[in-house]
Amino acid sequence: MTRVFLSLGSNIGDREYFLKKAIADLDSHPQIRLINQSPIYETEPFGYKDQPDFLNMVIEIETDLDPYQLLQVTQSIENKLGRKREIHWGPRTIDIDILLYGKRRIVSPELIIPHPYIKERLFVLKPLSDIYHGSIPGEISQIENLMEQLSKDSKGVRRWKT
Repeated sequence: MTRVFLSLGSNIGDREYFLKKAIADLDSHPQIRLINQSPIYETEPFGYKDQPDFLNMVIEIETDLDPYQLLQVTQSIENKLGRKREIHWGPRTIDIDILLYGKRRIVSPELIIPHPYIKERLFVLKPLSDIYHGSIPGEISQIENLMEQLSKDSKGVRRWKT
């Protein structure tokens, strides 16, 4: 079993429902086991700004799926929950990204691990730091140091209270 960290985000409809439903669907897969989850954060949109705020979180799972099989599972759940890919970085019911897959580094047309934008997104690093302490494979800096470099954006990432 490999330890994997996934980022989840939603900004359409019942955002909390879509996060919880995606987690339940992942955990119900026979080859995936939910280990931990971060608190939920409400965040300003990244990239395309003309859209509602997101709810974001990170979960830790264990799986014996290979990274490409896991990608198929996550995309299947996104499709099942109504994800539409109409605007790059646009609104979505659910977004599930593979952040870290063990200590592996993958660069292929279908998949890049660690996630290619992980170091640029405080809305990913903050919840990741709640449940993972260490560095990103291939990086020298610890997650906390990467977060410090992005701290000017911290007002756009706030703990969400249900």
